[in-house]
Amino acid sequence: MTPGRFARQQRLLTSSDFRHVFAHPRRFNHPHLTMLVRSNQHAYARLGLAIPKRHIRRAVDRNRIKRQIRESFRAWQTKLVGWDIVMLARGGADRLSNRELRDVLESHWQKLATVCADS
Repeated sequence: MTPGRFARQQRLLTSSDFRHVFAHPRRFNHPHLTMLVRSNQHAYARLGLAIPKRHIRRAVDRNRIKRQIRESFRAWQTKLVGWDIVMLARGGADRLSNRELRDVLESHWQKLATVCADS
């Protein structure tokens, strides 16, 4: 797998993938963005996005948030091996600037990298 890419196998695509994470997740909370993680049996991290229309009304905002999350994940994926990750956007996430959103994501990734190092 090429570093920096976001290949299909690195995505949570099926409802069973998401159910696996939602069943017994480890949570990292922020008022506008929650990260749920659970270990997997793969040699790579997988990312799923849940950006609900009822919280983020405008498609342009949902797409911007998804782009920022994917870009941030690409940079961190080599340090997060063996985890399934679901990012949940909450109300108000659309009011975060790109810089604020990246800062929140960096904080989440650093916390998860610490957990990865401990286990």
